[in-house]
Amino acid sequence: MGHSDSIDHGYELNGFYDEMLAAVGQPRPGYRRLYDTLNSLGAAELQRRHGLALQLFRNHGITFAVYPDEQGTEKVFPFDVIPRVISAATWRRLEAGLKQRLAALNLFLDDVYSRKLILKQRAIPPEIILSSSLYMREIEGLQVPHGIHCHIAGIDLIRDARGEFFVLEDNLRTPSGASYVLANRYVMKRVLPDLFAGYPVRPVEGYVHELLSHLRWLAPQGVEDPTVVLLTPGINNSAYYEHLYLAKQMGIELVEGTDLVVDEDHVFMRTTRGLRPVHVIYRRIDDEWLDPIFGRQESLVGVAGLMNAYRAGNVAIANAPGNGVADDKAVYALVPTILRYYLGEDPILPNVETFVCAIETDRRYVVDHLDSLVVKTVDGSGGYGMLIGPASTRREREDFRRRIEAHPRAFIAQPVVALSVQPVLDGGRLRPGHQDLRPFVLSGPSVQVTPGGLTRVALKPGSLIVNSSQGGGSRDTWVMAESTGEDGDA
Repeated sequence: MGHSDSIDHGYELNGFYDEMLAAVGQPRPGYRRLYDTLNSLGAAELQRRHGLALQLFRNHGITFAVYPDEQGTEKVFPFDVIPRVISAATWRRLEAGLKQRLAALNLFLDDVYSRKLILKQRAIPPEIILSSSLYMREIEGLQVPHGIHCHIAGIDLIRDARGEFFVLEDNLRTPSGASYVLANRYVMKRVLPDLFAGYPVRPVEGYVHELLSHLRWLAPQGVEDPTVVLLTPGINNSAYYEHLYLAKQMGIELVEGTDLVVDEDHVFMRTTRGLRPVHVIYRRIDDEWLDPIFGRQESLVGVAGLMNAYRAGNVAIANAPGNGVADDKAVYALVPTILRYYLGEDPILPNVETFVCAIETDRRYVVDHLDSLVVKTVDGSGGYGMLIGPASTRREREDFRRRIEAHPRAFIAQPVVALSVQPVLDGGRLRPGHQDLRPFVLSGPSVQVTPGGLTRVALKPGSLIVNSSQGGGSRDTWVMAESTGEDGDA
């Protein structure tokens, strides 16, 4: 293969780990059938199917809003028609690693907000935890239902130059993207059904059912048929499409703060037939905006008195408030230690090497090597507020050096990870696009990982940033149901 009429003619392997091609004309074993099918369709037909996919997204209103654009413009979520294939064996390892990580993080959150044994025993530096801007003293000693703090997690994974998987960051507060996993699959089945039929792909559609049963399980004791609602900040939120989609799929009410009222520590929803009790809230509002009495007084999207109802045990909130401390990137660096402390096991999925500027030896190293590191704020997200050393100017590095020296606790640094690539379709031609993976983990009566997750792709040529807010898109992620005889991604 690889001749002038093959789909990857002129494709440049650029030194990164290519998940699909070992060389031009040489697909990796798990991709062989996919590669042959794409070739038989040809570039023009693939481009036509891509157009159909975008039309389906548009028709179904599968969009996201972009903040920096004053109008909060709705854009169709960019999509690539070439799926990512993950072998059954690789997925088994990823799934085990994700379950292990969530088990440890839930034990950690339960401990740091109650007995604080890990801090008293100085297994990790207490000052790093207690100085986190995301640590909430207000909920110390608060019993959460079943001792579980994080019910819905989105864990970002990347592959390095050798094809090894690493955890890049944990999202234990209000992770988004599950609706795109479901939408991508729906669209793929329609635009490339012939391709789909030839693969034993594990379904993702069970996510909504599992999410709803996890949420119902959280209801206060004695409630027979709990009322679950999804609390959204409203139509201007960048993930509003997802809030709408998930509420509709679960058959629950989508509510805003003004739709709820707290009376004598019980939460009610206003309806045309009067007030109706609410038992479980799947909230997509950040902690500080949740309850103006408890957090930001100027919050117009929260519910006054909600935290008192929560404290009284009359309503369950998923995810629990206070999870942000586990998302803090300085705490991320401690997760392997946290895991060994609570589970007595080594991590199945390693972290990316991380330098915590709050630790003096790390800080000195970072300041001396700014030109080769990626520097991030510990509480940032969405790819904003980063310094990408190799692409930075001297002035930018100087600015970050000053900021790090002034507030070391606010920064971590990591080596530039060579994110893996996979071909993306660009005007009928293939070119490499960097990608990551966000699997979704539900913790409840059992821990469940939806097979696959959201593969986010940097669609701007050469870009390493996969966030949708900065030009990224996504593709369907196919986890093989069994060994296909072409197992292994190598």
